[in-house]
Amino acid sequence: MKNEELWDNFLDVLSSKLNGISFNTWFKDSKLVSISDNNIVIEIGNQYKKNYIKDYYTDLIEEVLETVTNGNYTFELVTEEDLKKEKDTQPEELDLVDNNELPKFKDTVSNLNQKYTFENFIVGDSNRFAQTVALSVAEQPGKLYNPLFIYGKSGLGKTHLMHAIGNFIKETSNKSVLYVRSEEFINDFTQINRKGEDNLDLIQHFKDKYRNIDVLIIDDIQLFRTASQSQIEFFNTFNSLHDKGKQIVISSDSSPDDMKYLEDRLKTRFAWGLQANIMPPDYELKVNILKNKMLGTEVSTLIKPEVLDYIANNCENDVRHLEGIVNRLLILTSMYLPKEINLEFAQENLKDYFGSSLYITNSVAKVQKAVAEYFNLTVENLKSKKRTADINNARQIAMYICKMTTEETIERIGLEFNRNHATVIHACDKIEDEMKNNDNLKSQIIEIKAKINN
Repeated sequence: MKNEELWDNFLDVLSSKLNGISFNTWFKDSKLVSISDNNIVIEIGNQYKKNYIKDYYTDLIEEVLETVTNGNYTFELVTEEDLKKEKDTQPEELDLVDNNELPKFKDTVSNLNQKYTFENFIVGDSNRFAQTVALSVAEQPGKLYNPLFIYGKSGLGKTHLMHAIGNFIKETSNKSVLYVRSEEFINDFTQINRKGEDNLDLIQHFKDKYRNIDVLIIDDIQLFRTASQSQIEFFNTFNSLHDKGKQIVISSDSSPDDMKYLEDRLKTRFAWGLQANIMPPDYELKVNILKNKMLGTEVSTLIKPEVLDYIANNCENDVRHLEGIVNRLLILTSMYLPKEINLEFAQENLKDYFGSSLYITNSVAKVQKAVAEYFNLTVENLKSKKRTADINNARQIAMYICKMTTEETIERIGLEFNRNHATVIHACDKIEDEMKNNDNLKSQIIEIKAKINN
């Protein structure tokens, strides 16, 4: 098989296993560099994509390669920068690239917070879709998903993603970006009206600020609730930008359909692009967020795994709440100088954060881990879309044990397995029915429960 044919087959099979958004975001611009000694070198668009693909798509790439080659191929991901380093390109030759760049716009105030980037946005099942489409927009502003409407409850990462979009665009292009909260837009518009008729300078300043830009990122649009005149002006601003192919990114605490106070014509405009919902973080994502927030601090070296489990199981589904807990642990550590942060220390000093909630010993995550280990699978297998007999059987057993041993609702259990509540009910009924005549299944469940409680 020729290299080009192999590569085309690889992309065809890969695209059939991914939804269109994921394939276009991570693999559409990938290139085949070389094939030698059963190793395939693939060029990826940038370093961030390279790291993301390594973290989340390695198994899939290996599976597809095995399918299209009928052999054991390894692969290597590189960027254009990696290839240039390999060729030992002289620095002065690289500097010549700058001479051909377009002159940069005058750097206007973008209001972007540079600490919010895609690199430090912790990804999990509850926010993966929103993160994926946000990166797509950042890479091709004005061409994909315009407008992008991100919605979800407060404290889940909407603002982080919006700043990440703006920062990425500023770093990789000459485009001008403006981030504002809706409150600022309303105040700017209100100032114009207060000045009466002699306000031509203010009107021009307003139009320059909001219409003479490449990317408008507007946060908390639900604040338009009591500002009908500002809605009209935003409608006009939206049309002006959209007609010129400029990117618009909007966030809200609810979907456009739930915003009854919003003008119908604005809802229609928002439907032109793509809506992405950020859901509350699941157990696994909460643990990853905690670890990330603790990284590089003394707390990260002192904290015991059961404390992370305790916090993730009892903390509200709010990233800001998790950040508050980490900050409290930092202060407590500096005050008391504990030799370790164990469960007793955490329960005593964090009880105010959890109110009257009880420590859930049999969490869904614990059940998933125990079942996965028992059947020599991974938790990712249980949460995946794969429906092979062994994975499906283990998944149904895990759902049944979750229902019997945790205090979680059927809906929540379904969310933890990326399934709906009807699937969980069916799985539990099926396992319960099979146990009546299957002693081996009964023994398996008893052994798994014992493993969880140890």
